[in-house]
Amino acid sequence: MKFTIAATALTAFLATSAFANGTPGAGFFNEWDIVGDGQVTVEDVASRRSDIFVSFDADDNGILDAGEYAFFDEARVTSHEGKPKPGGGNRKAAVGMTLAFNDVNGDGSVTLEEFVGQSAAWLALLDLNGDGVVMADDFGPNL
Repeated sequence: MKFTIAATALTAFLATSAFANGTPGAGFFNEWDIVGDGQVTVEDVASRRSDIFVSFDADDNGILDAGEYAFFDEARVTSHEGKPKPGGGNRKAAVGMTLAFNDVNGDGSVTLEEFVGQSAAWLALLDLNGDGVVMADDFGPNL
C-alpha cells in the first residue's frame, strides 16, 4: 500500500514539476515552494525530500535499500512515459534523485540523512544564478 501511495505521489509531482498552465517552473513551485513565497530554499527542498524518502522507505527503517531504490527509480521513469522529453531543468532534477547522487558513502543504499543531506546540492543543480534559491528566473531555455 505504501508503495502505491508513493508511486502516485511521485507521479503527480513529476507530472507537474516543469510546466503548469504553460508557465515554466509553475508546477515546480507548486510542489517545492513550501512557504509559498515564490522561491524554493534549501529548507523547502529538505522538507520535500524528506517526504519523498519516507514515501519510498517501505520498511520504515530510515534506509532506502536496493529494492526500495529500484522502485523509486521505476516510479520516476514511469511518471515520464508518454510525455515529451523533459527540459534541462527536469534532467538536472532527475539526476539529483538518483542512487549515485544520494549514496554519499557509497554503500549501495541511501539513508534519510544522506537523502536530505543532499538537498543543497540538488538545489544548486537548478539554481542558475547561484543565489542559493530557485526562483522563476532560474527557469528558461538554459536549464
